[in-house]
Amino acid sequence: MAAGSGQAAERPYELVVFGASGFTGQFVVEEVARAASGGELRGPLRWAVAGRSRNKLQEVLERAAERLGKAALGPEVGVILCDVGDPASLAAMAKQCRLVLNCVGPYRFFGEPVVKACVENGASCIDISGEPQFLEGMYLKYNEKAAENKVYVIGSCGFDSIPADMGVLYTRDKLKGTLTAVESFLTVKSGPEGSCIHDGTWKSAVYGLADQDNLKALRKKIGYSPVPVVGAKLKRRGFVFYSQEFKQYSIPFMGSDVSVVKRSQRYLHSQLQETPVQYGAYVTVGGLGSVLKLMFAGILFFLLVKFSFGRKLLTKYPEFFSAGRFTKKGPTQKQMDGTSFTMTFFGEGYSEGQDPQNSKPNVKICTQVKGPEPGYVATPIAMVQAAVALLEDSAHLPKEGGVYSPGAAFSKTKLIDRLNKRGMEFSVISQPEV
Repeated sequence: MAAGSGQAAERPYELVVFGASGFTGQFVVEEVARAASGGELRGPLRWAVAGRSRNKLQEVLERAAERLGKAALGPEVGVILCDVGDPASLAAMAKQCRLVLNCVGPYRFFGEPVVKACVENGASCIDISGEPQFLEGMYLKYNEKAAENKVYVIGSCGFDSIPADMGVLYTRDKLKGTLTAVESFLTVKSGPEGSCIHDGTWKSAVYGLADQDNLKALRKKIGYSPVPVVGAKLKRRGFVFYSQEFKQYSIPFMGSDVSVVKRSQRYLHSQLQETPVQYGAYVTVGGLGSVLKLMFAGILFFLLVKFSFGRKLLTKYPEFFSAGRFTKKGPTQKQMDGTSFTMTFFGEGYSEGQDPQNSKPNVKICTQVKGPEPGYVATPIAMVQAAVALLEDSAHLPKEGGVYSPGAAFSKTKLIDRLNKRGMEFSVISQPEV
């Protein structure tokens, strides 16, 4: 058992999925049910679903059973009624488990009460937020308290930002020598049905970009120690550039990946004296036509997002303003089945015995993380395998509790192996010798 096992032993559940009947939550429930019945775990998993409506929670459990080809999920799956607006109900939920999987977003509005309840009541907490302001705000407010209570709060455990954060660590471990810089390129492929994203994510983006200035102030308040640059400095690329490797245009990736990787690298450097890796994240967008469409939508978005009436318009008509990429219904099963992602990492560094301080990088490596549809297939896999790593590989977590990024929490666990087994595949594409 993990730290604090005296109190943990009496807890009826190892994990609880909170927000289980939400759009993303239902897929997380299905993935937990799959993990519980898959024989990967050391013993039977005691778990529960939590949310506001008993009927909806029962429906989600029935749907998960049906999707797994079972008559029903066993009586060992509990149902807990609680509401993010009722702190006492959140505290009661946290007291009943070792770990809460929090699926209730946008986290900037609904995330903190759950973190607070978990930290105060001795439960760990994992979320799938891609909102740097929420993630770093929780670090500022709860890191010390989480350490005192020996619990782990680990944000961004979905598609944001496990593939990027663990992908950088995987690349580092596979390079013969010292990795000093990596750039990743995300490509999302969709089938004939196309793809789209549920409007919950759109809302997070609208409010996140409206609030960029507060993020700078928050970082000042935290007072991060600077991460030293080792080896040749990684150049930041322009807003739009043509990528030779992919023969298409690319733009900087707007998600949380860069900020999450930076937090992991800072931790690994300051706590474990590992060489910090510089990182840049990009996404391929296609030909010139796609670039022009995106730029037009982007300019409109940035103009509107700065005003409250603009934000109202954006959140009311996600489909129109995102050119159909975000919808209130979310993707169909067919769309999800036809969608996949590839994240390609180009790393450079120094062979053993080469001094990074006064020479050019002399080794390169290319790795890949491939997986199914990002939002509702890959995200639940990442979240649930992070949960399994936290519960099963607890001896390899950081010695202290605290608020961690995934790479900081899981760098010594078997998370990458676990993800590989569930269809999020990490592989080396090429490794030219020195």
